Amino acid sequence: MQKKKIIPCLDVQNGRVVKGVNFVGIKELGDPVEFAKKYEADGADELVFLDISATNERRKTMVDLAGRVAAAISIPLTVGGGIASAEDIERLLDAGVAKVSIGTAAIRQLDFLRKAIERFGAEKIVLAIDVKARPDGGWNLYTNGGQVDSGVDMAAFLRQAKADGLKKVLPTGIDTDGMKTGYDIPMYMAVRALGDFEIVASGGCGKVEDIEAVFAADAADAALAASVFHYGELTVREVKEYLTAHGIETAG
Repeated sequence: MQKKKIIPCLDVQNGRVVKGVNFVGIKELGDPVEFAKKYEADGADELVFLDISATNERRKTMVDLAGRVAAAISIPLTVGGGIASAEDIERLLDAGVAKVSIGTAAIRQLDFLRKAIERFGAEKIVLAIDVKARPDGGWNLYTNGGQVDSGVDMAAFLRQAKADGLKKVLPTGIDTDGMKTGYDIPMYMAVRALGDFEIVASGGCGKVEDIEAVFAADAADAALAASVFHYGELTVREVKEYLTAHGIETAG
C-alpha cells in the first residue's frame, strides 16, 4: 500500500471559503489564502480549490485568486470550477496552479478530457466527478456542482476516461457530502476496480476513523476533507499521527 495523502478542500464562492451540506446550505467561513497557509503549516500534502458556483453562474474560475493561493504555498494546488476550454486550463497553469480539475465540461463535451490530457499531460489533469447512487446499485454522474443528473453511468464514463489516458480522479459522493457519516467506500471500491487511477476520496468525513476506513480498504490514495478541518474538529497533523499509530503510512 502506497503512502496516503491528506488534502484539505477549499470550496470557494464569491472569493471566500464556504461549506454546505449535500451541496446546499452554504455558509461563509473566511479567506482562502489564510486557510491555505494554515493547512500547509499543519502538514497538508496538497490542497484543492473548487470554485463551486462557476459552472452554474456561467463564469470562469477566479484565476487571480487561485494564483494568489498558489503563490502563498509550496504544496501542490489543484483548482477546478467552470473549466470548459483549453484556454481556461492554460490560464490556471500559468498562474502557478499544479493541477486543474475538470468536471461538468468533461461530461458534456465529447473528447474534451482526452484533448486536455494530450495537450497538458495526465499529471496536470484531474477528473472531478459528483456521484450519486441509483436505486439499481450503480452510480450516476451529476453536473453543475452536483445539482443536475446527467444520466451518465459512472463506470461506463470512467472506462472511457481510462482509455483517454486519465490517471487522477476525484469523485465526491453526493449522498455523503457534508453529512460526516463517512466516505462512500463501496463507490470508491467500484472506481478502484475500473483501473489504476489515483483516487481522491471526497464527501462525508466526520472523524479520523472515516479516513482510516477508506485507507484501510485501499479504496483511495488520498482523503479530501473540508468541514472537519475548517471548524477545527481535526487537524491534518492529528490525522497523520492517528493513521501512523494505526499502521497506515502517510506522505510528508
